[in-house]
Amino acid sequence: MRAYAIGDIHGHLGLLQEAHVLIARDRRLTGDDTAPVVHLGDLVDRGPDSAGVIDWLVAGPAKGGPWITLKGNHDFMFALFLDDPRAKDPGLRSDLGWLHPRLGGPTTLASYGIADVAARTLDDLHEEALAKVPPEHRQFLEALPLMHQTAGAIFVHAGLRPGIPLDQQKPTDLMWIRAEFHNDRRDHGGLVVHGHTPVDVPKHYGNRLNLDTGAAYGGPLTVAVIEDGKATQLTDDGRLPLVPLTY
Repeated sequence: MRAYAIGDIHGHLGLLQEAHVLIARDRRLTGDDTAPVVHLGDLVDRGPDSAGVIDWLVAGPAKGGPWITLKGNHDFMFALFLDDPRAKDPGLRSDLGWLHPRLGGPTTLASYGIADVAARTLDDLHEEALAKVPPEHRQFLEALPLMHQTAGAIFVHAGLRPGIPLDQQKPTDLMWIRAEFHNDRRDHGGLVVHGHTPVDVPKHYGNRLNLDTGAAYGGPLTVAVIEDGKATQLTDDGRLPLVPLTY
């Protein structure tokens, strides 16, 4: 079964639209207009147009296969702020909050026309956010799934807790895990396609494929095809095989 996957978007609507152009072209070449497109989460923060990204994804595909959009830790933090501005994501370091510039919350609010974040009270910001973030955006964020499976592949934002059955994985791990997952080379029941941890180029580690190529920091947005147990990257020049690294 074929599926397309797109790495962490982080508010870059133009890059997201370009990725879908590559997918549309690949669909025409293969004659397959039904394969799903999986967005691996982190739709918001750091980039210039988080509101535009969500608006575009809410609208959904005009044609072609279904879109599946997973929840990343940044999407969770945004939704959590809208629910309760004082609530703390259990996966986040205790000395940080979503409104810290390092995490990019202020850029997401700015995309909705909410300015001067650092100079305002939390309650004031929350009140304006509730007024300016469309209800359908909030509903979309809250309904995002944490995982998607196809034959031979598992799509998730950050990764899996090794040794734990898929139906017992904790949301915090699915959105935040790093070292414990990255350092484990066992078979997780399918190729795990994920983002969350930026790499310079997409990297295939045999049991997992990391597609976060740092769009949040000026890098490209990567789109890949997972098909028949193999992974390829979509580029302007066509498909580029993603070969597992050797250790």
